[in-house]
Amino acid sequence: MSMRSHSFLDQCLGELQHFVKSVVLPAKNPMSVTPAHDMNEPELDATESKHVAGLMRVDHTGEICAQALYRGQAFVAKEHETRAHLHHAAEEEYNHLSWCETRLNDLDAKKSLLNPLWYVGSFSIGAVAGLISDKVSYGFVIETEKQVMRHLEAHLNELPAQDEKSRVILMQMYKDEQSHADEATLAGGVEFPLWAKLIMKAQSKVMTTLAYRI
Repeated sequence: MSMRSHSFLDQCLGELQHFVKSVVLPAKNPMSVTPAHDMNEPELDATESKHVAGLMRVDHTGEICAQALYRGQAFVAKEHETRAHLHHAAEEEYNHLSWCETRLNDLDAKKSLLNPLWYVGSFSIGAVAGLISDKVSYGFVIETEKQVMRHLEAHLNELPAQDEKSRVILMQMYKDEQSHADEATLAGGVEFPLWAKLIMKAQSKVMTTLAYRI
């Protein structure tokens, strides 16, 4: 007997539930524990702590956007395999979301107040990409992950030398993002034209600038 497919209303309710899980509730029960779970807190002065908190807030918001992008793409995916792939990637990104949130808590810092806006906007962008074709959807994953990796590289260079706790988190995130990009390439993702990459880069710049402060 085949399983009953979910109705459009069921799917909408599921996405609303995921929005609450990612944006409203504390990020709990990731598939993998944070890589820094057994590490001591580094000694940071007030300026260093504030800067690290800003970087981790940006990374946390980036994971909010990744959740929404992948869920938006999966919501309109034409093939079941594509939908399953994107949902799995979103779950792995939830690990990162939880790790970043745990680090923010360590630093007694807050998440971005604009996260609901980032989620809704990213979900919409992901849905538009997914409506074009699954290959474009995978291409969007590739370019998104490449830009995230560049942000992580910059943040790794900006971390205080003694903050190994943040460093191991970002390094594992980098490896995972590389894996997501590679998988999307193997799945047939198309390379985006330069103008599309520049638009995505500009949008990312707005997000990182605001999330660092708010």
